[in-house]
Amino acid sequence: MGNSFYNWSTILKFMKLKIIILLVLLTQILTAQKGARIGYIDMDLILENIDEYKIAKKIIDKKIEVWKKEIELQKIQLKKYQDELNSEKVLLTQELIADRNSEINDFASGIIFLQEKRFGPNGDLIRERLKLIKPIQDQVMSAVRDIAKEKRYDFIFDRSSDLVMLYSTKNYDISQLVLRKINIQERNKARKKLLEERNNKN
Repeated sequence: MGNSFYNWSTILKFMKLKIIILLVLLTQILTAQKGARIGYIDMDLILENIDEYKIAKKIIDKKIEVWKKEIELQKIQLKKYQDELNSEKVLLTQELIADRNSEINDFASGIIFLQEKRFGPNGDLIRERLKLIKPIQDQVMSAVRDIAKEKRYDFIFDRSSDLVMLYSTKNYDISQLVLRKINIQERNKARKKLLEERNNKN
């Protein structure tokens, strides 16, 4: 089990390295051919400077804390059941011990189910992130696409992603441009909302 996980982890790292090398080679070829324009963003930096993202992150963090406590309480209860059985074993028949063990195993399975429900691949955490974070990420990506078209960029990379950028000069960083565009969009939305509210009052 351990070796297969290690091998899979090594394969993933090797694949990522191959992708990075291919991207670097592709960039060099395109730059040599037609002087490709390349930029990058820092998605983490952009998101951390968006108020809506900060609010969404606080909501999610609060829920994570509640879910972790919920699971922890279940684990404490499980330990209590196990300790009670161990202390009472000498007074019980084999049949009663087997019944109690079955109940404890069912309770333990319930904890595993709860962990999956909250933090699994299709769990509550993923759903909350899709609901609260993805629309903000989509807004950032839309701003990136607009800037790429306006400024005629051929490639824009995300330096905070798994495809690590080993080196880049600051003048290729368009993160602040993206932030400015999003801030303008947010101000326009706020003005539009204010006008609508005033019109509704009149």
